[in-house]
Amino acid sequence: MKNRIDLAKKSLTGIAIGDAFGDSFFRERAIVESALENRFIPETEWRYTDDTIMAIPLLKSLELYGEMNQDFVANQFAQNFLKDRHRGYGPSMHRKLLEIDTNKNWLEISKSSFNGTGSMGNGSAMRVALIGAYFYDDLNKVAEQAKLSSEITHYNNEAIAGAISVAIVTALCTISNELNKEVWLDTIIDFTPESDLKYKIKKIKHLPKSYDIRTIVTALGNGTKMLAQDTVPIALWNVYHYLGDFEESLWNTVSALGDRDTTCAIVGGINIMCSKESSVPKQWENDVEKWNESIFYK
Repeated sequence: MKNRIDLAKKSLTGIAIGDAFGDSFFRERAIVESALENRFIPETEWRYTDDTIMAIPLLKSLELYGEMNQDFVANQFAQNFLKDRHRGYGPSMHRKLLEIDTNKNWLEISKSSFNGTGSMGNGSAMRVALIGAYFYDDLNKVAEQAKLSSEITHYNNEAIAGAISVAIVTALCTISNELNKEVWLDTIIDFTPESDLKYKIKKIKHLPKSYDIRTIVTALGNGTKMLAQDTVPIALWNVYHYLGDFEESLWNTVSALGDRDTTCAIVGGINIMCSKESSVPKQWENDVEKWNESIFYK
């Protein structure tokens, strides 16, 4: 049997690379357009954002408990936020994590967001891939644990659906990169709860690789709204069409612009699990900020 923790760590490394890669493209439009056309990464320190930082407590929970310990993860989220608040956390997450640190009732805080509907943001989807890598051989467990990880900050059904779909995709990629793509996509759809997000995922098979990325964005979104249903579908579309090719999947994902650190973090965490080693640039892997040496992991 594959070493579960090692698989989860591999996925987290993919999240970190994708996150830092995508974040480097938040520059002036002319610079970004030139970088995409000529395939160069704008000058960057390869620092990751909250996408990766919020994935680290999920790994630590798996290491310590073998599952999602929601109280532990919630506390880790809050403590890591206090260590460095300037990593791209959204305004609502600033408030939420400060509240969690103050009164510890993460469930009440998560449920109360947006007038009691819970947040449908993309925050739980961006961090969850490593759960799919860890529980790769039990898809029901993957869905259950992804839901638990989302509830801590994003209790809304759309956010939960996003987390489950990303985790299921990662599990499938961990199993093999040779699965029939139609079966692969149908499995993701079957496990994704009824939602607007699920409806968009169903569109993927009708949106060929040959379409201009702007057409894909019109159909699926690109994370501009920072909602799960506006973010996850285009990430899954890129994995679907560039399965096993880590570098190409990230270049195509970032070309959609939008919330590019998050879409790339999602794609990176998924696709690294089934990508050829040669498609993961060594320079990217060497240059990215090391999550395992960070203040957020120690």
